[in-house]
Amino acid sequence: MSQVLGGAGLAAGVTVGALLAQEMLGSSSFAGISTALFTLGSALTAYVIGRVTQRSGRRLGLGLGFAAGGLGAIGVVVAAVADNVPLLFLSMFIYGAGTATNLQARYAGTDLAAPDRRGTAVSIALVSTTFGAVAGPNLVEPLGEFALSLGIPPLAGPFLLAAAAYLAAGLVLLVLLRPDPFLLARRLAESTEPAPGVPAARNAPMPGPGNGAYVGATIMVLTQIAMVAIMTMTPVHMRAHHHGLGDVGLVIGIHIGAMYLPSLVTGVLVDKIGRIPMAVAAGVTLLAAGGTAAIAPGDDLGLLIVALALLGLGWNFGLIAGTALVIDNTVPANRARVQGSLDVLIALAGAGAGVMSSVVMASTDYATLSLAGGVLALLLIPVLIWARRKDPAA
Repeated sequence: MSQVLGGAGLAAGVTVGALLAQEMLGSSSFAGISTALFTLGSALTAYVIGRVTQRSGRRLGLGLGFAAGGLGAIGVVVAAVADNVPLLFLSMFIYGAGTATNLQARYAGTDLAAPDRRGTAVSIALVSTTFGAVAGPNLVEPLGEFALSLGIPPLAGPFLLAAAAYLAAGLVLLVLLRPDPFLLARRLAESTEPAPGVPAARNAPMPGPGNGAYVGATIMVLTQIAMVAIMTMTPVHMRAHHHGLGDVGLVIGIHIGAMYLPSLVTGVLVDKIGRIPMAVAAGVTLLAAGGTAAIAPGDDLGLLIVALALLGLGWNFGLIAGTALVIDNTVPANRARVQGSLDVLIALAGAGAGVMSSVVMASTDYATLSLAGGVLALLLIPVLIWARRKDPAA
């Protein structure tokens, strides 16, 4: 339930965040700053949620994260009405808390999963996001009309939905996520009896993550950079070629659907054929996405849909494969803390991609940006070759 609502909340910033910044700034050169800011907010929130979860469980960490995202969305609406750019940037930063929380929730699905079912468990949480995330972009036009009837700029309309969706998602978790899966998993791990004659190591140092956790983080970072860079500038590119908000909503809706809807199949494949082969598939798919976007004429809606669908699918492959590697190489004593810290890296990578995408777009063009994003994804291959040599069973 929370992921359905959270998906609707995150779709607002993805679809119209850069367009709203462009409208208020009067230039596309810094439109990516809005994406960068809510991604930076996501980074801070990922760190905080990891610490809160390690201490107090998923229910409190995720519930508070969604609540913060809802407050940020309200701030964006107020900033748009007041035409206040500093407030817009501050609110986008806070709004990013919802994005981090939506992603962190995928870990909650794995807390009590068997090792050979972790990919599938991640996928159940992610696929639930699809229903809200696909609906959100396709409501851009009616929400814009509704906002206009209230005297609010149309591009701020989707943030009205985001505010309600994020606050409702937080309430659902705080009220209904019982028993807390992380706290229960930790209690089960701590209740394991030591072998006869071996004293319990109450003061033993907290174990660190295995190497596979860093490989998983690298996979997720590179796929995040490629995806965010291309996705952020696609609405700006489309508007420059006279596509309406309905077309933009359709393309981004299909993109977000491809990010989440294949998850049930992806999760099974990650469990059955391995984490590393699916990460290779992510790199190849992202290259195909970048190449397709690069050759697509600006007025060709069909090719843009194909490119953004491939972009979402490649991200999906990378996220689930990388997440499974992180879970495989952590234990309850360090899992939430490590997950939060690694998601900070992912969010920072996305923030950098958001800023650089607008700079590259302003100095070159969308085709160059898209091709660069696809080629960047191929950096996964040497990392994965090294990982396979270290652990042939991955």
